[in-house]
Amino acid sequence: MAALEGVRTPSLVAQKVLEVTDHHLLVGKDAQRFARMMGFTVEDDLNTPRSRELWLEWKRRTDPAHYPLPTMSGSTGRDDDADSDAPGESDLRAYLDRAEAGWRAALAMAEEGLIDPEHLYGTINCNAVNSAGHICGVTTTSGLAWKIPGRVGDSPILGAGLYVDGDVGAAGSTGRGEANLFGLCSFLIVEEMRRGKSPKDAGIEACRRIQRNTVEPRLLNSRRLPNFNVNFYIVNARGEYAGVSLYPSRYAVCTDAGPRILDTEALFEGRPTD
Repeated sequence: MAALEGVRTPSLVAQKVLEVTDHHLLVGKDAQRFARMMGFTVEDDLNTPRSRELWLEWKRRTDPAHYPLPTMSGSTGRDDDADSDAPGESDLRAYLDRAEAGWRAALAMAEEGLIDPEHLYGTINCNAVNSAGHICGVTTTSGLAWKIPGRVGDSPILGAGLYVDGDVGAAGSTGRGEANLFGLCSFLIVEEMRRGKSPKDAGIEACRRIQRNTVEPRLLNSRRLPNFNVNFYIVNARGEYAGVSLYPSRYAVCTDAGPRILDTEALFEGRPTD
């Protein structure tokens, strides 16, 4: 499911897509219509008073007109016969500048403690192997906080935010979805395990792929490394598991010994903002 609004449990709607349709991905209003047909409640507003308060604070810090595209009237640098509604270069720059301002405002609110930095992304991935060797995985997310409308992250995209192969294992992720989309890293991890790598080594390879693909100056810190984190949660068909990340993080695992919180295997030391 992608761009599904008003449903509290989108992962269950995705399960219905698997069970009763011949499709992999439904999006937007038609995904919402499908959810209603399947008996899910569609609510007008899933905000809590607290989340609305924080959203309004973010809007105040950013710009009242952050979301709408700039007015396209006036000269666009085109011929008179050209489409007057087409955006010019200055319009596009203004739009991108507002998007960047929104992201900076969100990070500042996290640094000030107004929002939990771990909840700025809001994604949960869970993978499991049962006693019969059956492998499953699920990823559910509200998406990047205060994103530009229309943005689809990695979670709904097969092979990016989640990939499961019943003969090999499962991998899912949290963190910067755009970095994960670029490399289809969950698929990469499962394929590396198919070739014989351990969950840890397969995850590290995905982290290295993200590092190599991150070249934009705005996405690099003072060490010329990615200024964001991505976490991978990995299990193979033998029940071997790993939590792997660009920078140190933590993850939960539950085995016969019970639940535990463990440190991830990190490719880099320090923090993304160092």
